[in-house]
Amino acid sequence: MFGRRRRRLVGVVGATVRDNDTVPEPMSRRLDSNTLDSVRYDDRGLVPVVVQEATTRQVLMLAWMDAEALQCTLKTRRATYWSRSRQTQWVKGETSGHAQAVQELRLDCDGDTVLLVVDQTGPACHTGATTCFDEGLNTLS
Repeated sequence: MFGRRRRRLVGVVGATVRDNDTVPEPMSRRLDSNTLDSVRYDDRGLVPVVVQEATTRQVLMLAWMDAEALQCTLKTRRATYWSRSRQTQWVKGETSGHAQAVQELRLDCDGDTVLLVVDQTGPACHTGATTCFDEGLNTLS
C-alpha cells in the first residue's frame, strides 16, 4: 500500500534543489478519519506536528495538537493547534491572517509525529519570519 514510489525532491531546509533530484516516497501514512486511532499522543494528550510548505517543501514550524485539534484540522482543512502556554486551541491565521490551508496530513512510521503539508499565506512565524527556523541559520562546516 505504501510502496517506494519515486518522486521529485522539491526542497530541504537550506538546500538548493535541481529539477532532476529524486528521493523515495517516505514510509509514512496518510492521516484521515479512518486512521486517527493510529496517532500516539504523549502523556499530556499531545502530538508534535511538523509543518511544511506544499510548494517549496520548506519546514515552516513545529506545533502541537490534541485529538480535538487534529479532528478539527481534518474536518476544516485549516491548521488548528493546541497552545501549551495558553492551554487552548488556536487556528493558524485566525488573528494574523497568516493562514495555513492544509493539503495533506501524514503520520510518521511510529505514529507519534504528524506532518502537515500546507499552503502558507504570509509568514509562518509569529516574529514575522518566513519560517520559525530562519533566525540564526548557520551551516555546519
